[in-house]
Amino acid sequence: MAEIKGTGGGGVSYRPYVPAETIVTEFTVRALIIGLVMCVVLGAANAYLGLKAGMTIAATYPAAVIGMAVLRLMKGSILEENFARTVGSIGESVAAGAIFTLPAFFIAGIWPEFATVGHYLESSAIMFAGGVLGIMFVALLRRVMVEDVELPFPESVAAGEIHKAGRGTGTGAKFLFGAMGVGAIIQSLSELRFIATSWEKFVEFTRTAISLKASGSATGQSGILVSTPGVRPAYIGVGYIIGPKLASLNFSGGLLAWGLFVPIITYFIGPTLLPEGTSAEDATWVDMANNVWRYIVRPIAIGGMLTSAGFTLFRMRKSLATGIRRSLGDVKKAATGEHVTVRTEKDMSFNWVVAGILLASVATFFIYNYFAEDVYAALVATLVMIVGGFFFAAVSGYLVGIIGSSNNPISGLTLSTLLIAAVLMVALGMTGAPGVAAVLGVAAVVCVSSAVAGEMLQDLKVGHILGGTPWKMQVGNLFGVGLASIAMFIPIVILHQGDINLGGTGLGGRAYPAPQASLMALLSQGIVGGEMAWPLIIVGMLMGFGFILMQVRSPMLVSVGMYLPLETTSAIFIGGLIRGIVDRIGARRQHNDAQKARAENVGILLAAGLIAGEALIGLLFAALAVLDLRYNEWVPGLISFFPMDFWVSLFVFVIIGWILIQIPLRNAGKPDEPAPPSAVM
Repeated sequence: MAEIKGTGGGGVSYRPYVPAETIVTEFTVRALIIGLVMCVVLGAANAYLGLKAGMTIAATYPAAVIGMAVLRLMKGSILEENFARTVGSIGESVAAGAIFTLPAFFIAGIWPEFATVGHYLESSAIMFAGGVLGIMFVALLRRVMVEDVELPFPESVAAGEIHKAGRGTGTGAKFLFGAMGVGAIIQSLSELRFIATSWEKFVEFTRTAISLKASGSATGQSGILVSTPGVRPAYIGVGYIIGPKLASLNFSGGLLAWGLFVPIITYFIGPTLLPEGTSAEDATWVDMANNVWRYIVRPIAIGGMLTSAGFTLFRMRKSLATGIRRSLGDVKKAATGEHVTVRTEKDMSFNWVVAGILLASVATFFIYNYFAEDVYAALVATLVMIVGGFFFAAVSGYLVGIIGSSNNPISGLTLSTLLIAAVLMVALGMTGAPGVAAVLGVAAVVCVSSAVAGEMLQDLKVGHILGGTPWKMQVGNLFGVGLASIAMFIPIVILHQGDINLGGTGLGGRAYPAPQASLMALLSQGIVGGEMAWPLIIVGMLMGFGFILMQVRSPMLVSVGMYLPLETTSAIFIGGLIRGIVDRIGARRQHNDAQKARAENVGILLAAGLIAGEALIGLLFAALAVLDLRYNEWVPGLISFFPMDFWVSLFVFVIIGWILIQIPLRNAGKPDEPAPPSAVM
C-alpha cells in the first residue's frame, strides 16, 4: 500500500495512511491477546520502575515495536499493529495512576497490611472506575482534540511514523529484546549476589569546630555517608532516556541530600533520632545518617515537590485554562453531533458513553462510602471526582497534545484534586482515618482517569494518522483497563511483600520509596488528620521556591532526587552521562538530522529494553521472596571483599556503557539515508 502523506497536525492536510473507505483487519482476537499481554508486562515494568525511581516511561514505543515484531510473523495488518499497541500501552497509564496513589493507603497507615484480599478488591475497583471514566471522557473529547491543528501531538506523530517505517525492512525489535536479555542477566547476577549492587561507607571526621554538649552526644565523631551508584540497568536506562541535563538535575538533589543536609544535620542532632531504646554508643553513624535522611530530609524534599508541582501547573496555566474552556464546548459538540458514517470518525455511541460514566460514578460512590462511612461525604467526594476527573482528563489530553505523555504532569493534577478533596472533607467534619481514606480515594480515581485519558488520546491520534477506527480502539482499551485493574495490584504486592521478607520495610522504604505516593499520604494526613510535619514541609517549600528563583529547569526532579537514595540518583546520572557521550560523538562525527534520529531511536529502544529486563527479573525474584524461597542462599557470592565488589560492578557499568554508546552510533547509518521518526520529541 502506498504511503499517503499527512499527519493531521501542524496545519498539514489530513489523509490517513489507510483510507477510510479501505477495509483492513483491525480488531482481531490475536491483536487483542498480544495487546493484553503487553498491557500487563509493560504495566508491571512501569510499576517496578515508578516505585523505585519515582518515574515511568511511555509504553507507546516498546508496545509499537513488540506488536509489529509479533504481528509481522502472523502477516498482520498495520491497523492490527495499531490496535495491539493501543491496548498494550494503556497498562502503563493504569500502573502510573496506581503507584502514585495506592501505596499512600499503606504509607498513611490506612491499610496496616497492604497485601489483603479486601485491599486487592478496593484497589481493583479504584483502578477500573478511574480507567473507565478516563476512556469515556476521552470518547467525548476525541474528535475535537485529535483534529485540532494547533495540537502537534509529537509522540503520536513519532509512533505513527514508526508503524509506517515498520512496513519496510526492520522493526528494531532486536535492539529491544536484546537489551531486555542484558538487563535480565545483570539483575539476576545482582539478586544471586554474584555482583554487588552498591557499596556504602561512612567517612568519619573529628568534630573540632563546635562542641556538641547541647545534644548530649559524647561520641566526638561525625562524617559523611557515601555510596556507589547502584548496579541497576533500569536506572541507567532512565538516565539515558531523560538525557544528561535532566539526569544531572536529579543527581543534584541527591548531592544536596547526602552531601549537605544529611552530614550537617547528623553532625548536630544525629544521636537524637535513634530508635527508642538505642543508645548512641550502640548505633553506627550509618544508622544515624539514614534516620536523618528518612525523618528530616525526605519531608523537606516533599515540601520541595509540593512547590514544584504547583509551579508546574502555574507555568501551564494558559494551557490548563484553555483545556478547561474547550472541554465544556467539546461535550456540547459530542452530544449534538450528527450520525457519523465514516469509519475513521466513529466513536462509541454517546448513549453508551453517558451510561458508562453514570455506572462508573455509582460504583465510585459506593467505594467512597465504604472508605468515609458517611453518605453525604461520599456524595460530595463523588461529585468532586466527576467534575475534577472530567476537567483533568481534558487538560491531560490537551497537555499530551502539546508536550506528549512522557512529560504529562499527572502527579501535579492529582495533587490539585487531593488538596481540594482534603479541604472539602475537613469542611464536612471528616477527620481521622475515614477522612484520609476518602481523600486518597478521590485522588486515586482522578489520577488513574487522567493518566488513562492522556495515553488514550495519544493512541487515538496515532489511529487518526494511520486510519484506525476510534470505537474499536476505545473498546480495546476497555479490555486493557479491565485486565490491568485486576492485575496491577499483584506486582505491587509482590514487590512490597518481597522486600519485607528480605528484611526491608516495603512500600515507602529504601527499596521502594514511592515518592509521589508518600507525598499524597503526607498531605492527606496533614490536612485531614492534623499530622503534618509543617516546619519541615515549609522549609522544603521555601527551598523549592528558591529553586524557582534560580530558574532551575525542573525543581521537581531536584526534589525527587533528594527523596531517593543516592545510589539511585547516581546511577540515573551515569545513564545521562552515557547519553551525553553519544550526543557528543555524533556531533564530532558531524551526523546530520537523519543519523541523529537513527542513533536516538536505537538508543531509546536499548534503554527501554534494559528497564523492562530488570523490572521483569526483579518481579520474579520478589515473587520468590514472597514464597520464602531463599534464593540468595542458592549460589554463594563469588566476592566478599569490597575491592573485588567494586571492580566487578565497574565492569558491569562498562558493559552497559559500551552497549548504549557503540550500538546506537554503529546504527546511525549513512548521511544520505532518509530520516526515520524520532522516538523522543
